[in-house]
Amino acid sequence: MDIFLQLAVSGIALGMIYAVIAFGYQLTFATSGTLNFGQGEALMLGALVGLSLAGNVLGGPYLNYWLMIPIVMVFGALQGMLVEWIGVRPAIKIKSEFGWIMSTIALAIIFKNAAENIWGKDDLRFPSPLSETPFQIFGANVQPMQVLVVGGALLMMLAVEIFNRKSIYGKAVVATSNDRDAAGLVGINTGMVITFSYALSSMTAAVAGVLVAPLTLTGATMGSALGLKAFAVAIIGGLTSGMGAIIGGLILGVAETFTGFYISTGYKEVPGLLLLLLVLAVKPAGLFGKTAIKKV
Repeated sequence: MDIFLQLAVSGIALGMIYAVIAFGYQLTFATSGTLNFGQGEALMLGALVGLSLAGNVLGGPYLNYWLMIPIVMVFGALQGMLVEWIGVRPAIKIKSEFGWIMSTIALAIIFKNAAENIWGKDDLRFPSPLSETPFQIFGANVQPMQVLVVGGALLMMLAVEIFNRKSIYGKAVVATSNDRDAAGLVGINTGMVITFSYALSSMTAAVAGVLVAPLTLTGATMGSALGLKAFAVAIIGGLTSGMGAIIGGLILGVAETFTGFYISTGYKEVPGLLLLLLVLAVKPAGLFGKTAIKKV
């Protein structure tokens, strides 16, 4: 029973990281119908920039962990705006169906290569801001950083939801999501809204990077697998549902952890991929997604 709870805790912490990245996919898809396939690299860059500020690399540490987070947030937002400006906006202007896919993938490769040249190819250790001594919950050893990961991920997604529901700028995002053309007719600058959604998407990914980094190794390759798995989570949960991102992330994270322990680490990705194929076959819009109806 203790092992079961231990695996569940680890799976939940991993699943919430997937959920935050998947939530970023949803933000951009809602406003522009596009996705940033470099979300994983946004997480990676956030972790490495955070490490440069709070860790023993590139002459640091310059700040402690908590003071570093706002700077990483700003960096993530600027990186997302750059991706939208260079990779997505031109494709939207010419109404290219697939141009943004190749552009965001190309930018992801560029960011990864840049990270390798700045920080090197070796994985680095990110110092934990909290005690590494675990405490027990019902017999399971829980690290303080795992609690911070789950709490921080939920807090970020809740903050974005409250922003969208309560603020005038958030309502512009929701209006653009519901009908971009109608939003433009009533005076909403939909181009700025799309840029903002990309900034918010990359910002959440960058913060997720500094949350997960103390639990794992930090390096230029850390974002690729996380980004792809989070995309699977977004498809499983539904690209139009925040709750779907959370449920999908938890399902994938727990499934990988249990499979890696009880079967083999070589097969831990299999259950999630099988679930993805099943969802696409039975409910293509995702478990909590809404089927889009287009009038021709």
